[in-house]
Amino acid sequence: MLAIVVSLVLVLRGNTACAAEQLWPADGRSGRATFHGPASPGGACGFPQPPADHLTAAAGPDDYAAAAACGGYLDVTGRLGTVRVKVDNLCPECESGHLDLSTEAFARLDDVGRGVTPISFRQVADPALPGGLGFRVKEGSSQWWLALLVDNHGNQLRSVEVTGNGGRSWQRLIRQDWNNWVAERGAGRGPFRVRVTDVRGHTATATGIRLAPGTVQRTSVRLYSLAEANTAGPPLSPPAGSPSGSAGPPSGPPGSAPGSATIGAAVTTATVATSAAPTGTARGSGATAPSCR
Repeated sequence: MLAIVVSLVLVLRGNTACAAEQLWPADGRSGRATFHGPASPGGACGFPQPPADHLTAAAGPDDYAAAAACGGYLDVTGRLGTVRVKVDNLCPECESGHLDLSTEAFARLDDVGRGVTPISFRQVADPALPGGLGFRVKEGSSQWWLALLVDNHGNQLRSVEVTGNGGRSWQRLIRQDWNNWVAERGAGRGPFRVRVTDVRGHTATATGIRLAPGTVQRTSVRLYSLAEANTAGPPLSPPAGSPSGSAGPPSGPPGSAPGSATIGAAVTTATVATSAAPTGTARGSGATAPSCR
């Protein structure tokens, strides 16, 4: 009986730790920012392209949380103002609260000549996004092994599920620390329905996702409606001396459907030339945090 109790305590502790890694505190934190260079595709999160405004951040292993942070947004405030950034990479040497920003993002907060600046930042709930969910099937995927990247989701993700039989049964995919969701035994030949759930409880289903490795499949499906989207935050005009352009993500097209619903996807495709390596590349040494399964 004692062994059973101890096992139960360990399981509960493990689940609590995993849950804690899914979402950063919404009430704000303090830390510091550095920068690593211009925003670029790839990185530990594996996103095929940076956001159009090139405002991104790499997080340390504790905050990266085995890729749980990937695709989330932060409002970061520094000496010159506030900027909204997308978390798209791992900074192996960064401690908790240290964000390594793209040069474009750092320039909104302080003079790049300083190299490092104190910041405060908070998680953004339901950030405004430029369009619907995007999916990319990884090279090497087949009917026997499937790795799927989800992009443009806004909030951090809790789960990704697929079905290839019209919804009669769903398979829950396992998130890897390189930000792909994997079915170790595959999910069939497709096309698939993909059900995505974020940490705020929004759920949406995209249909017609093809088994097309290396191809970005963009949809009109959103996890939450434009009416729910958070457009507050950074000013539209950047501080003096910083690059021109909007500080926040562009708003999406009108007429998108709300979350918590099954929505038919209007899918378009665009092939992106990327490496066939099994993981993205972290900014720095390439170390990764342990996965939260």
